[in-house]
Order: sequence, then structure tokens, then C-alpha cells
Amino acid sequence: MSVRRLTVRRLLALPLLGLLLSGCGIRATQVPTDFGAAPSRVPCSLAGPDLATQSSHGVPVQVFLLCGASLVTVDRTVRVPEGTPDARRRVIVAQGLLDQLAASPSAAERSAGYTTYVPGGLTVHGPGPGDPEDALRLSTAPSRLTSYALAQLVCTLSDSAATEGDGSVILGGPAGGPLRRYECTGDVRDRPGSVEPPSSEVAGR
Repeated sequence: MSVRRLTVRRLLALPLLGLLLSGCGIRATQVPTDFGAAPSRVPCSLAGPDLATQSSHGVPVQVFLLCGASLVTVDRTVRVPEGTPDARRRVIVAQGLLDQLAASPSAAERSAGYTTYVPGGLTVHGPGPGDPEDALRLSTAPSRLTSYALAQLVCTLSDSAATEGDGSVILGGPAGGPLRRYECTGDVRDRPGSVEPPSSEVAGR
């Protein structure tokens, strides 16, 4: 067989090979690539429930952690004594959520890219004199928190048993400081580093 015939056959086979590869879901490339092994885990995706972060005793809750450039919910539990009055229950749940946010993510969560910006030692109390009954006061004024930490707090608390469940939460600093109603929006969840939770001033009762 002549060299010319071999060359023609090879040229004709190239388009057919490309069609076969595309049919198998493999995209043909003209440029050699060598980026190493493909990642084994999709970022922000956990293989299953992370039992290390959950307890069999407690109220199931969700908190927002940062993963990539957005906020993502993860499951947690908060312990609330039986028979706790509603007003006290709200504060216990709120404090439990703060503690969960401040805790380091589990090994599985860290490997999937989860992190948190909420500082440790943050405490929460119920309304002070003259405050609306659904207000929560933090040991640190919200304005002193980073944009990431504030977004985590607002989105976690606004969708929990610690608030009215309307997508907002009234937060303030230590007693005597101003109160503001913060909202968790889609933009805040998508871009917590650049979009602050919308807020409005709240007057005392």
C-alpha cells in the first residue's frame, strides 16, 4: 500500500474519531493538556449527612456557612430544655445558632470548602427595656462585624425559631444601642462579601 493511501486514510479517520469521542461525552481538544488528576469532590457538596456536626438530642436547625463566594446551609442541632417559655426559648435557640456559626466546620465540611467568619465568644440576649419583644441584642454591635459574619448571622437567625420567620431579624448591640431590622435576600446569600443585608431603623415600643 502506498504512503499516499495511508495518509489519506488517516486524514479521513480523524473526523470519525472526533465524532466518536463527542458521542461518548468526551470533548476532543487540539491542544495537549496536563492538569493532573481530576478533583474527586465537587466544591460545596457533602457526600451525605455529616454526623460529626449533629446530635441525637436537640432541635434540628440550619446555619449558613461560607463556601466559595456564597452562603450555603448546613444542618445542625441546638439543645433546648423541655418546658422552656417561648421568650426564653428564642434566646436559647439564637445563642445555640451563634455557637454553631462560630464553631470550626467539621473535617468533611472543610475539605468541601466550607468556612465561617463569625467570631467566637459572641453572645446574644433578649430585648432590653423599651425594645420590641422580638429584638435580639448581641454582645458586639452588628456594625462592628465583618460583612461575611453579619450576612451569616442575619440569614441564619432570620430563618429560625429565634425570630418571627418572615425573613428578617431585629438586631442591636449592647443595651442602649440602636436597633435595626435586617433582611436576608438572594443577593446577600450569593454575594455576602460585597452585598450587605438591607436594614432599616427600628424604634422602641
